[in-house]
Amino acid sequence: MSRHPEVKWAERLDKVYLTIQLPDAKDANVDVQPDGTFTFSGSAGSANNKYELELTLHDKINKEESKINKGMRSIFCVLVKEEPCWWKKLLRGDGKTPHYIKVDWDKWADEDEEGGDVDVGGMDFSGMGGMGGMANMMGGMGAEGMDDDLEGSEDEEEAEKPQLDEAENPKDEGAKTQTAPST
Repeated sequence: MSRHPEVKWAERLDKVYLTIQLPDAKDANVDVQPDGTFTFSGSAGSANNKYELELTLHDKINKEESKINKGMRSIFCVLVKEEPCWWKKLLRGDGKTPHYIKVDWDKWADEDEEGGDVDVGGMDFSGMGGMGGMANMMGGMGAEGMDDDLEGSEDEEEAEKPQLDEAENPKDEGAKTQTAPST
């Protein structure tokens, strides 16, 4: 019995990016037909488990223009669409997408965000993480320091308003509330 490798996908107006996640794949065979049939077979793991995949893509593919890069950790495919258009989904038909097919958010671009292409110069970008270290790149500034340099920020607007009594200012959560003496 064969297994299915994890597949990540993303698209542009004229291309579909497929990444088959299968580290140390042996005897990897990938075939793309103009009608949109995509097949993969190979083995991996210490037990040489067999992996197979057949996908019927949403529309036709230009086989001559498409590229396949077999790497150590994954197989990266750039499939050129026969007709440049946005697909509603990866696979043809009304069935549910199989569990082993996932969106590749690292390469994804929405229709209104159409920008540059993904650089496929032999590199696989799927292992790159997000911008988790962004706070460190900001020079260690806290949230207070980030607003200080902005013109027209809320802090400046608040400075122009008359100051409220601490009990009436719910924005200052750290302040102690004072109650008016009863008469």
